[in-house]
Amino acid sequence: MSISAADVMALRGRTNLPMMDCKAALIEAGGDMDKAIEILRKKFKDAAVKRGDRETAEGRIAVYIDPAKQVGAIVELRCESAPVVKSDQFITLANNLAKQAALQNPASVEALLAQPFVDDPRHTIKDLIDEAYGLIREIMKPKRFTRFTGVLGGYGHHDGSLGVLLQVEGPAADAQLLTDVCMHIAALNPAAARKEDVAADLVAKETEIAREQIANDPKNKSKPPNILEKIIEGKLKNWFAQNVLVEQPFVKDDSKTVGQLLASAGLKMNRFIRYKVGELS
Repeated sequence: MSISAADVMALRGRTNLPMMDCKAALIEAGGDMDKAIEILRKKFKDAAVKRGDRETAEGRIAVYIDPAKQVGAIVELRCESAPVVKSDQFITLANNLAKQAALQNPASVEALLAQPFVDDPRHTIKDLIDEAYGLIREIMKPKRFTRFTGVLGGYGHHDGSLGVLLQVEGPAADAQLLTDVCMHIAALNPAAARKEDVAADLVAKETEIAREQIANDPKNKSKPPNILEKIIEGKLKNWFAQNVLVEQPFVKDDSKTVGQLLASAGLKMNRFIRYKVGELS
């Protein structure tokens, strides 16, 4: 079949592997990008895969937490051009939407727009957006939001491109500790919070990939089956350490995992949400 140069370049961008290998994998996979990545990972044990498809978009991520009420929300607000993202009006609007979502618990983006603004019930959220449009003359709209309750931490990148909302179990926690964990999530982009959150079919696929990698390595030809199984277990452990938050070495102190860091504070990981402007959701 015919494989476009754009697809080959996209696969190379996600795997950092040679162009011809990327093209061959796409041909073998019938043009399926995810299947091609799996083929390459089985063939090249050191293949690094960048996660997260994106669309071209401008906007801002805002995070709001009320520690007293134990509620919080993260919102993505879209706009048309990059300069607007830095404007005071747009930043204020994004922050107001996050506050509204946290305190008023709308069921959807549409419900959020129709709600009276928590700080001034004379106006709806749509009114706030229309007012900002009148000043900026650019279309703005909330793309998505997530709301958590409980013991929460949050982080918003300085340019508004990225944000994290974290939920843990336990007593009231040190705010800086939770912020540090959120910054870790922002930097490392874990695929899951805990091992039990990883889908069984994904674990099975990673096991299959590890088995294929071992089979393709001539050094393993003479090793007994029990040793090969130990190697597979080691590869899975390494995969969890790279992709599961509580198993990852903490970025500020890699002598302990994020799970150990939280446990030392009497906390247990529950869940997190990480938003980046332009992510396909």
